[in-house]
Amino acid sequence: MNSVGFDNKKYLEMQSAKILERIKMFDNKLYLEFGGKLFDDYHASRVLPGFEPDSKIKMLSQLKDEAEILIAINANDIEMNKTRGDTGLTYDVEVLRLIDIFRSRGFYVGSVVLICFSEQPAAVAFKKRLELLGIKVYKHYPIAGYPSDIEKIVSEEGFGKNEYIVTTRPLVVVTAPGPGSGKMATCLSQLYHENKRGVKAGYAKYETFPIWNLPLNHPVNVAYEAATADLNDVNMIDPFHLDAYGKMTVNYNRDVENFPVLSAILTKIMGESIYKSPTDMGVNMAGYGIVDDNVCQEASKQEIIRRYYESMLVLRKGLTSKDVVSKIEILMQKMHITINDRAVVRPALEKESITGVPCAAIELPDGRIVTGKTGNLLGASASVLLNALKVLGDVDDSIDLISSTLIDPIQKLKVGHMGSANPRLHTDEILLCLAVSAVTNPMAQHALNQLEKLKGSQFHSSVILSHIDRKTLKTLGMDVTTEPKRKEDAVYFGN
Repeated sequence: MNSVGFDNKKYLEMQSAKILERIKMFDNKLYLEFGGKLFDDYHASRVLPGFEPDSKIKMLSQLKDEAEILIAINANDIEMNKTRGDTGLTYDVEVLRLIDIFRSRGFYVGSVVLICFSEQPAAVAFKKRLELLGIKVYKHYPIAGYPSDIEKIVSEEGFGKNEYIVTTRPLVVVTAPGPGSGKMATCLSQLYHENKRGVKAGYAKYETFPIWNLPLNHPVNVAYEAATADLNDVNMIDPFHLDAYGKMTVNYNRDVENFPVLSAILTKIMGESIYKSPTDMGVNMAGYGIVDDNVCQEASKQEIIRRYYESMLVLRKGLTSKDVVSKIEILMQKMHITINDRAVVRPALEKESITGVPCAAIELPDGRIVTGKTGNLLGASASVLLNALKVLGDVDDSIDLISSTLIDPIQKLKVGHMGSANPRLHTDEILLCLAVSAVTNPMAQHALNQLEKLKGSQFHSSVILSHIDRKTLKTLGMDVTTEPKRKEDAVYFGN
């Protein structure tokens, strides 16, 4: 486990050089649509072992002096309180979080643009809030017939009505709090206004997946399909690139479907388009960072299985359709993998079958597997976590790292005063107990010192985890999956 398949340093160097090269192709002004996550790209780090989750922002840091950040948000998303599934933050709050992160890393955040603005009350309020914080805000309006009515779009009645966003640096990174926020429309509107001002600005797209120079059915690209199954994204051969150059490259359906219109808009704005295919528009160099294809293939197959379990969990909560699960099942069949190819699944289920209580298993980075079960004091997740720390620290299993006399008053507090129906300790609570015990118990301190070694471990539970357990395990760097069932026939999935 934990083999490296991706050269992150090589990737950063090639990626920043590619973007600088693209800037020079235009009038020293490039609007770069940034797809996917700028921060915490854990999908990429899982399917490309060696890819660091903050690689994209590190790459941009090399271009910091040439770059400014423009954040696009759809006014309708503000009005509807649209929420990110991973952070739980509404899109408007996510914009504020992004601004803080960018600034903390020394980036210049030029402005925020409100897409599809039509005086929505929540959007108006958000605009005022940003302006009070000293952030420039611009408005872009709905365009009837977008994106097909090119004559209207590329006119004073279309892009011409939008406010021109003043930018001062050669590279304008256009990002957003989530998909559907209008990044591409923002870039195209700016190209229209720049060209009216005599600036031959350009447009490019930075999207890590699918990786254009890997085969269509390469596990890395199939894992991307699994990750976006709910969006109905489908990887496909770029027919425009094949026709223009006779070379097969991979793109996804939305970019391929949108390309004829996008190309026509670029031609209308600039007189001609240098791009003959969606692949041409991209600047992604991730494929060149792969140094061990077998490692990346195996990691991607594991990611597909994790995505399957995640889709089953979301289906169990009633938040997706069976079609999403079925799509990932088909992808698993295509890759010739089953849930049993995830090493922690069978041990967790077999232990539950033997004990009759919820159980969990952890595969440590060195391949060893540890199990734990629900008891009177601890839930299965807390139990297996303690067991894993013992194994990593070579602590005899008979040694109690935490005295029951410490756990007992916490249970009484939870049930008697905090309104909890479950007296068993969660993972965060058991770690706090371990930290307290470490003050007087050297073995507890030794076990606590093993926490860093859990990073990269695989975890599987025979039942759905509580929110706090899932969050704690992920914070420790584990990849978590669960069976889509509760211990009882519960319908609430909160805690």
